Order: sequence, then structure tokens, then C-alpha cells
Amino acid sequence: MAQLHGNLEAEVELQSPADKFFKVWRSEAHKLPTATSNNIQGVKVHEGDWDQHGAIKIWNYTIEGKSGVFKEKVEFDDDNLSFTLHGIEGDVFDELKVYKPVCKLIPKEKGSVAKLSIEYEKYKESDPNPDKYMVMFIEMTKDIDAHVLSA
Repeated sequence: MAQLHGNLEAEVELQSPADKFFKVWRSEAHKLPTATSNNIQGVKVHEGDWDQHGAIKIWNYTIEGKSGVFKEKVEFDDDNLSFTLHGIEGDVFDELKVYKPVCKLIPKEKGSVAKLSIEYEKYKESDPNPDKYMVMFIEMTKDIDAHVLSA
């Protein structure tokens, strides 16, 4: 049987405190095009409000030199400092049937750790794993960390 479902995982050491990093995603997502301009060129709320659980946002991004659009419904877990972006539609679905990035922040005495994962489902076994999306997720996380520290 073909292995179509998968989960990519990575950890990124952050200099910024977990709560401040989480706050950017939780209530300041409109700042992400400034914080990580190489990856994100725009984000707008399609339904709901910026900090609303279940809000739907549309992202304009660049990956491997190509522009793309991603529409997602966000799920926040304030108690565990995590968020999940449930992919609804966009260019990523040319390659994947399911695309769900997750970030969980772990506070440390100094700084924090971002545990990143991407749950995915491919259309067929020969389709590539979404490694390029994990590379982008890691780059965004590092950029946002630097942004939080410079604020």
C-alpha cells in the first residue's frame, strides 16, 4: 500500500520568549509580511478577525522563487501556545490533498523552542514530500524570531 499520509517535523531554537512569538501569530499576523518579507508578501483576513479562533486568512507567499496563494482556517490553543493552519485551498493543493502546518512553542529559561510540523497527504506515492514548505516554515520562524527581538 502506498504511503500517502505523512508528517514532517522540525525544531527551531528561538531567542524570543514563547509568549511574544505566539502573540505575533495570535494577534499580529498582519505584521508577518514585514517580519518575513522573503517568504510572505501579503496576508488578509477573509472571514473573522485577525485574532479570532477559526478566522480564515489568505496568504501571498513565495517559495523557491514562485509566487503562491494559500487560504487557511486558523486554530489557536492559547493554553499550549500552539496554532494550526488548516489548509482550505491554494497552490499547495496542486501538489497535496491535505496540508496542515502546526507550531507549538515551548518556553525555556532563556528563549524558547518552536516545534514545527506539517501534516500532509499526497495524491499519489510518486508525488514529492512537502520538504520545500518545511524549509519555508523554518525560515519564517527564524525571521519572526528576529523581528520579535528587534521590536
